[in-house]
Amino acid sequence: MSVLPDPAVLAGLDSFRDLDAKQQPTWPDAQALADVTATLSAVPPLVFAGEADNLRERLGAASRGEAFLLQGGDCAETFSELTADNIRDKIKTILQMAVILTYGASLPIVKMGRMAGQYAKPRSSDTETRDGLTLPAYRGDIINDFEFTESARIPDPRRLLDAYHNSATTLNLIRAFTQGGFADLRRVHEWNRGFMANRAYAQYDTFAAEIDRAIRFMHAAGADFEALRTVDFFSSHEGLLLDYERPLTRIDSRTGLPYDCSAHFLWIGERTRQLDGAHVDYFSRVRNPLGVKLGPTSTGDDALALMDKLNPDGEAGRLTFITRMGAGKVRDLLPGLVERVREDGRPVVWVCDPMHGNGFTSANGYKTRRFSDVIDEVRGFFEVHAGLGTVPGGLHVELTGSDVTEVLGGSEEIDDLALARRYETLVDPRLNHQQSLEMAFLVAEMLRGH
Repeated sequence: MSVLPDPAVLAGLDSFRDLDAKQQPTWPDAQALADVTATLSAVPPLVFAGEADNLRERLGAASRGEAFLLQGGDCAETFSELTADNIRDKIKTILQMAVILTYGASLPIVKMGRMAGQYAKPRSSDTETRDGLTLPAYRGDIINDFEFTESARIPDPRRLLDAYHNSATTLNLIRAFTQGGFADLRRVHEWNRGFMANRAYAQYDTFAAEIDRAIRFMHAAGADFEALRTVDFFSSHEGLLLDYERPLTRIDSRTGLPYDCSAHFLWIGERTRQLDGAHVDYFSRVRNPLGVKLGPTSTGDDALALMDKLNPDGEAGRLTFITRMGAGKVRDLLPGLVERVREDGRPVVWVCDPMHGNGFTSANGYKTRRFSDVIDEVRGFFEVHAGLGTVPGGLHVELTGSDVTEVLGGSEEIDDLALARRYETLVDPRLNHQQSLEMAFLVAEMLRGH
């Protein structure tokens, strides 16, 4: 039996319109935007409320140390790169990492992609200037085009419909790959054995051999591998563009409550987490599990105030804090945040984003990160939680399944000159396939020792 929505709940969903909304484009054609959002309000949901509830339960387990979240994918998805091969390779990379982490942690790994909606990006400036020409900044394919021409940079609301259709296609492929045998544990393990064939990764031989013995033991003991042929895989993106998120919000017929059906999990970024801002208000009113990015300026008071706004009742799995401090700051700044939240007593999932606090520009002009800094921030994150007796709940990583050269270092020793070989990102640098798997082995060792 369907439950009718509370009129007050429906009215509250639009209260964000009276508040300051940071990082939104200036649409030149109000009528075109109204037409597009009306269409989005009527299309089928991309995900379902029951799936979001399932994820919330699993994140609740992660907050207690009974599971671990692996969230990975592109910095910014582009429409042109949404091919079956690219989507498959990202899923493959996350599945390979998850097998390694499962063995290291002896815990279920919650698998989540920064996929099927990560099209909008916050920018430090509204405009960009090249050779004396100033144009609107590129804000992601859902808003405008990366090409530096006046027509390409004009925000176009029809791109919201393109984002919806591309997300639907991506989710269809994700479901096919993860439910049709592609995610079979034995197949994923064979992929990892292929990774180990490269002698650059000889240091991980022992760990990989242990996983191999465990798989063979399970087979000999008659484990039901048919039950291990499929996995649950959840979608997520930054809930940045409110003109996309609000129209895709639906009322659940079971409960009468609103869910943002653009993704299972939405997070609020460092630039849009103002307590009196539109983003915090809006996402406080939907039932999805939520994340908030916390950078080095975050205080314990900020964390508690966000909990009051987004999870006042302390529902397990509802709120995730994704910390992005930088390798040089995490050991000094994270303890104060974690201590204040621990003293409060309401559960959160603590997740490490070791990417965004470690960026710099290389000598030859590329925006990059050092693999060693990325790993050091994760190590610091685990050290802080070990010291405080709290739970390190997950990892949030920008990665791709391709062999790009965007992050310096790793066992393959990518250097400044190598960056020019395959630097493909339009926004932030990503770990490539090999670096992602190397990270998984290193984090698995940390999980084992925690």
